[in-house]
Amino acid sequence: MKKRTELTIPPEKIFDDNYIKYIACQKLGVLPADISSIQYLKRSIDARHKPVYRLLIDIYIGETPSAERPKYIYHPVRENKKVIIVGFGPGGMFAALRLIELGIKPVIVDRGKDVRTRRKDLRNLQQHHIVNPDSNYCFGEGGAGAYSDGKLYTRSVKRGNVKKILEVLVQHGTADDILIDAHPHIGSNKLPKVVTEIRNTILNCGGEIHFESKVTDLIIKQNKILGVIVNEKEEIFGDAVILATGHSARDIYYLLNDKGIRIEQKPFAMGVRIEHPQSLINEIQYHTDEITENLPAASYNISCSINERGVYSFCMCPGGLIVPSATSPGELVVNGMSLSRRDSPFANSGLVVEVTENEWKKYFEEKPFSGLHLQQEVEQLAFKLANNTQSAPSQRVTDFVEGKLSQTLPKSSYIPGLTSARLDEALPGFMVERIKKSLSVFNKKMKGYYTEDAVLVAAETRTSSPVRIPRDKAMFMNDDLNGLFPCGEGAGYAGGIVSSAIDGENCADAVNKYLDEN
Repeated sequence: MKKRTELTIPPEKIFDDNYIKYIACQKLGVLPADISSIQYLKRSIDARHKPVYRLLIDIYIGETPSAERPKYIYHPVRENKKVIIVGFGPGGMFAALRLIELGIKPVIVDRGKDVRTRRKDLRNLQQHHIVNPDSNYCFGEGGAGAYSDGKLYTRSVKRGNVKKILEVLVQHGTADDILIDAHPHIGSNKLPKVVTEIRNTILNCGGEIHFESKVTDLIIKQNKILGVIVNEKEEIFGDAVILATGHSARDIYYLLNDKGIRIEQKPFAMGVRIEHPQSLINEIQYHTDEITENLPAASYNISCSINERGVYSFCMCPGGLIVPSATSPGELVVNGMSLSRRDSPFANSGLVVEVTENEWKKYFEEKPFSGLHLQQEVEQLAFKLANNTQSAPSQRVTDFVEGKLSQTLPKSSYIPGLTSARLDEALPGFMVERIKKSLSVFNKKMKGYYTEDAVLVAAETRTSSPVRIPRDKAMFMNDDLNGLFPCGEGAGYAGGIVSSAIDGENCADAVNKYLDEN
């Protein structure tokens, strides 16, 4: 017999299996000896009053679970079918794994370096303000997600098999906790090992991976893509191309446009990073300053509408760090990340404003890149306000609302340092007005959110791609070029690790269908 039940567990007991078994017996009216197995299904924190865990479990009485967790088997592939994958972030990785399941050889090209080697370039960016345009927080093995916390929560449950994505990650070294946590994450310190294991699986099955191989042209004949040119000279041929370059590969958008392949503008969001002391966020969210060992750093998710535009938190990093995410010299971009323990004394989040055609057309009329140009303008202005360094322009929240320069700035997790600046000189007016008004709204939802101890850091611009590469809904293939499959965040069809991974799998399935029909 199997019984499903939800238990309320105090934080200090959440990892005590004997206590959980005792509470389950009390609730179900059974004896401990009658329980043959307990399976944990979902774990979440309820902080509406005193913080507790909600634990959903299956209790087995007189029987054992019928099946173990599935193990995905990847067999060596043959050379008769080859698919080029451009980009080795989550979309590219899971496209490659799915192609191997289908018996198709993936040939991966990535402009960046392997996940460990790129650390040197991240260090140069953090400590010496040197931007390597092909190896940074956005480009390289693992993509932008490899060094931005590894958040795995997604709302894209109808697009594909979320559970399979998580199980594949566990199979490659991620902790089992991601299968039951309501808001799972891996941590930027643990992701490189997982990424490396996925690479090994692909190579062991006969796939190819080429790092420091930047796509500079496409090989096209009679409206069909035959391959790519990397580093301006090397030709790589394949039966199809999955384009999974991420949301910051602007050169790819221009290349497609030059080739006559349609690019569409789409809404996106920009703003700033807001950083608070984590202790303050804990007190606001947990209603107490007494944090037990098993209660993680508190997070939040807030939004409102100001003048018919959404303003919301984005990529909130409890116990996290703000990091420099520029991909070209002369620009300044910030993002957030956390290590697995989330034990930094700071909490940061994007605080961003929805940007639609009504906003970007006031600044640029050059379609389809008006939004992208607005993005670039904000990033370049932030760089100038930082005296042409990566020391991000910043302002205390209270000074921002009052319109005055901050004479001092609070301590921050941002390693390149902060530069005091008027952020109303760094951001477009429509964003400044809405962020100011939103802070008052958010303070009502989270009393204490508006405080001089919080700092705004510019500029948070890479929430998603400002363009979309059109594709057929059924086949996921570009309408203008046979054999081209735009994928993930860079194509404008995903947002985050899991949704990109799902899109990668879907594109691989579409490629398989295309190859069968051609």
